[in-house]
Amino acid sequence: MRRKVIAGNWKMNNDAEQSVQLINTLLQKLPQTHAEVVIAPSFVNLALAVEKTKNSPIIVAAQNMHFAEKGAFTGEVSASMLEAIGIKTTILGHSERREYFNETDESLAKKVDTALAHHFRIIFCIGEKLAERKAGKHFEVVKGQIEKALFHLPQQAWTSIILAYEPVWAIGTGETATPEQAQEIHAFIRKIVADKYGKTVADDLSILYGGSCNAKNAASLFANPDVDGGLIGGAALIVDDFITIIQAMK
Repeated sequence: MRRKVIAGNWKMNNDAEQSVQLINTLLQKLPQTHAEVVIAPSFVNLALAVEKTKNSPIIVAAQNMHFAEKGAFTGEVSASMLEAIGIKTTILGHSERREYFNETDESLAKKVDTALAHHFRIIFCIGEKLAERKAGKHFEVVKGQIEKALFHLPQQAWTSIILAYEPVWAIGTGETATPEQAQEIHAFIRKIVADKYGKTVADDLSILYGGSCNAKNAASLFANPDVDGGLIGGAALIVDDFITIIQAMK
């Protein structure tokens, strides 16, 4: 059954005290919802977040992980390290990781394999840049990202995959894909997966929208049949806005 998911990516924001304050306020105000609520603090605050959300409906995710089990990879974090503090969900392939840290579809495929070997759930990000959208290449770009990083997987692996479509031109810019644009490409993504793995896998796949989704536009985005939630950036740092987004998921 397709899950509805609202995931807050905190990126490189909030020290320990600020993280505790945000989590406590979120727990106090969290509404009854059928959507899964996920937060992804920075690495240094993950253990703290796991402790503070214990026995709550909130799931804590990592923003990234390395494909190696261990070794000389200064500054990186392995799946087993995340497991040891209670993390079993990770974001992979965020556009900022691709842009600023040169992550490729090939390296992301290796990360996906490692995450699945550790029985992680993956929120896998895909999406095109502005020039690619203007050139009409957005379908081609998104299809290529999915095929290169995920289409080597066996069918059963897709029960652990959530896709997050991020129009890169809309992240942090205040620009947002229209509800019609979001639905168009989400339906396209679902068809790509259906063509490869069959209708059942595609119908069960959660596809989130991740491009400046906020308290004002969430309801119109989530009203689309192929938009199953959001990967939220800046608005996830403002509790009342994040609560409004959660409530927008009907």
